[in-house]
Amino acid sequence: MSDTATITAGADGSEAGHGHGAVHDTGTGVSNEKLGMWVFLGSDCMLFGGLISTYLLYKNRPLAPGISGSTERISDVFDIAFTSASSFVLLMSSLTMVLAVTSIARGDHHRLRLWLGTTAFLGAIFIGGQVYEFTEFVREGFGYTTNVSSSAFFTLTGFHGVHVSFGILMLLTLLVLSFKDRIPQSKAESVEIIGLYWHFVDVVWILIFTVVYLIK
Repeated sequence: MSDTATITAGADGSEAGHGHGAVHDTGTGVSNEKLGMWVFLGSDCMLFGGLISTYLLYKNRPLAPGISGSTERISDVFDIAFTSASSFVLLMSSLTMVLAVTSIARGDHHRLRLWLGTTAFLGAIFIGGQVYEFTEFVREGFGYTTNVSSSAFFTLTGFHGVHVSFGILMLLTLLVLSFKDRIPQSKAESVEIIGLYWHFVDVVWILIFTVVYLIK
């Protein structure tokens, strides 16, 4: 019976090492790559927590003496409707990312490429909206160094924008690799890991949007 169990375990181990959804040979039950992404996201939570706290401390600071402007605070020139629309676009990209992960899990590479490209496109629309918004703020007299309030705002939202831009690059990299047939179904976890990052970026933006734009 022990020989049979050994053979069975060996067969299961071989299959687990190559099949989708396999049990990884780590103490955590997940692959080192996915664990590394979770650790990175955990450290990013602390960074964003510090940036959000800083913004909350300084958001009501008026313009510094000697600086002219039509309004005193950057929050006075927020276009909530525009930012809500761009936020909706970013949140929709989470849905397309889920569809991309589902597609590779089924081995549907055509739909994988479709949804990866759509997710990157939606992310690019969000970044374009953020650039437009920043430009309008500068026109209203609020630059990065106008006062501590605007500095905290640009640092927080800009830092998030950099994360989205980095995510777009990762999505485009996956798209190129897919066209080169270098993402087989057995490597579906690589798409899932990028999906974790993308969902994190979306969730963080919900928090930033609520704290910065909705809470007066």
